[in-house]
Amino acid sequence: MTPLSHIRNFSIVAHIDHGKSTLADRLIQQTNTVAERDMKEQMLDSMDIERERGITIKANTVRIDYTAQNGEQYVLNLIDTPGHVDFAYEVSRSMRAVEGSLLVVDSTQGVEAQTLANVYQAIDADHELIPVLNKIDLPASDIDRVAEQIEDVIGIDASGAIPVSAKTGQGITETLEAIVHHLPPPKGDADAPLKAMLVDSWYDPYLGVVVLVRIMDGVLKKGDQIKMMQTGARYGVDRIGVFRPAMQPIDALGPGEIGFITASIKQVRDTKVGDTITHEKKGADKPLPGFKPSQPVVFCGLFPVDSAEFEDMRDAIEKLALNDASFSYEMETSAALGFGFRCGFLGLLHLEVIRDRIEREYDIELITTAPSVIYHVYMKDGTQFDLHNPADMPDPSHIDHIEEPRIKATILVPDEYLGDVLKLCQDRRGIQMDLTYAGSRAMVVYDLPLNEVVFDFYDRLKSVTKGYASFDYQLEGYREDSLVKMSVLVNEEPVDALSMMVHRDRAEMRGRAMCEKLKDLIPRHMFKIPIQAAIGGKVIARETLSALRKDVTAKCYGGDATRKKKLLEKQKAGKKKMRQFGKVDIPQEAFISALKMDD
Repeated sequence: MTPLSHIRNFSIVAHIDHGKSTLADRLIQQTNTVAERDMKEQMLDSMDIERERGITIKANTVRIDYTAQNGEQYVLNLIDTPGHVDFAYEVSRSMRAVEGSLLVVDSTQGVEAQTLANVYQAIDADHELIPVLNKIDLPASDIDRVAEQIEDVIGIDASGAIPVSAKTGQGITETLEAIVHHLPPPKGDADAPLKAMLVDSWYDPYLGVVVLVRIMDGVLKKGDQIKMMQTGARYGVDRIGVFRPAMQPIDALGPGEIGFITASIKQVRDTKVGDTITHEKKGADKPLPGFKPSQPVVFCGLFPVDSAEFEDMRDAIEKLALNDASFSYEMETSAALGFGFRCGFLGLLHLEVIRDRIEREYDIELITTAPSVIYHVYMKDGTQFDLHNPADMPDPSHIDHIEEPRIKATILVPDEYLGDVLKLCQDRRGIQMDLTYAGSRAMVVYDLPLNEVVFDFYDRLKSVTKGYASFDYQLEGYREDSLVKMSVLVNEEPVDALSMMVHRDRAEMRGRAMCEKLKDLIPRHMFKIPIQAAIGGKVIARETLSALRKDVTAKCYGGDATRKKKLLEKQKAGKKKMRQFGKVDIPQEAFISALKMDD
């Protein structure tokens, strides 16, 4: 086992696209952890969708052996973390397993919103930070300005920041030396009872559930009988190993080390992230402080386009939930869309990723209903319940008040786009809390309602700032507001998949936009179709889709006018009857387009 003084555990944190995964590649390459012929770009991003979108979704770990310039042998455990706000939960977990972080900042872009969010998580976890200025090979790179910005905005000393180009490999040796000399070694006692933190778990079709652990105290050997302290479940360890990105079996893990175990665990549900693993006999008395469980923030319904694929979809969703503990689901039915699932996600990107994975890995076409958030509904009889789906809203006369979730949003934006950003936030019922400057960039803090953000806030923000703004948020709690359920009626039949919760002041605008959109999307029928938006029994917007006409008087030439009249009256009566019994088919594309809200 490696002595504690020669182990370094660290994570790489940064904003999206500042070069975390590329830096990890260079560290792996420089230390010959992977043979040259097996090297590929984004070595640690294993999912197809990660490689395709160029983002990291799951935090991944790798063990590197490094011989320092003074000849000492070190073991480095590196965790590469995601940069997107939706996966901040992955980041916070990874932070607890390591003692230090490399803070990567793009030397052409400077500090961004997500840089701040991740740095604060690292500081909360008591990390030693090493600033690394990446992309110095680009002509736009400005090392001094960015180092000054790190000191001003984040407030950590950047005089020792390491200039690096992860693309060309410049500065990688200096980074490795800094890790060895500046980051603290882990603490732990090999003779104490076993305490191992369960950092992550996922399902492998050959090995069952693979559990990523960080040993705090004690030693974990192959064949040990272990127990999970939260769930009380007991298992025998079959295999122990480390990642060099590929799995490599070893005999034991000692204090300070990060590795994986398999123990014939059948379901990922049986492993709670943040749980403490100890020996069944002579185990630890107190568990380690765990993590807060991740709370789904955005809910939406997923339905198969072809209802015959429902069973396949259920399998797909169950398999995905095996690997993603933060994704929740329950069955629901809809009159318009048939059987499907109501799913909970950490954010819109998370929703997109899950949807893409179901469509791609399991070849099932999906319809997604409008994303919604959880509302707290307080009834007049004093009871309270959580509303996930606007279709389940009770009779408004029994409701006392409704509370909606609010977020604290931090937006960093270049000065010239500030006015547009403030207007966007005001339009979304935001309350300005703070406005400060860091160099030529404004940092705006807003209190916003989450349901205004989940639709298309991020897309609008990117378009009004030409992509220069960066955005990060955290949940702040619930507040009462005047919210109503808006239903959409087509031919006087309510369409439950299109109902949504809106603020009373904006209901008319939303309703009108929805009706106009549906008028263009629904094909014309032989009878005229009213499309209405209503709150309770009150219609607030209406459009009428005119009927297709057959020219019934074509065969009348000359003769008496009453003959034409008689035929037209007959047609009118037929249309009236048709409208009574006629069924309006709303095509799938119409649902999907209607649910994409634009301004």
